Amino acid sequence: MDPATRELGTRLELLTGVRLLKQQRADDRPVVPPGLVGLLMHIDRCATGCHARELAERTRLDPSTVSRAVAALVAHGLVDRRADPSDRRASHLTVTAAGRAALADTYDWYGGVLDRALADWTPGEVAALSAALGRFTRDIEVALAHHNNLEDAQ
Repeated sequence: MDPATRELGTRLELLTGVRLLKQQRADDRPVVPPGLVGLLMHIDRCATGCHARELAERTRLDPSTVSRAVAALVAHGLVDRRADPSDRRASHLTVTAAGRAALADTYDWYGGVLDRALADWTPGEVAALSAALGRFTRDIEVALAHHNNLEDAQ
């Protein structure tokens, strides 16, 4: 392994920082159960709601994981699940008013933390980090797809 790549692997402790952020958020404002904010955001991004199947595809999570997460969001009153009139086997998911309020609070909370954390950064540094993380995520997806294709071919 290239020394620079090894150093990057070590620096990916950033993921620990993300985990700590999520845990602090859950401790401070437990409106959205830990680990479910991302799914709630995905459902909210769909203007007319979505099906659990679509949510699993978009998030690349196992359908059973999505099903359990959706059940928790419904139980907390953050998501509404109704039978799809065009396909009775499918459920249509939409974010409730309480879910939208919880998301607004979540965006405000994370925004405040990031504003404090990046207070000494220039706008260019923040933009460069954002662009680099976007590229990193896309490149990881490509590398994993390539790896999976190689394994499938064997």
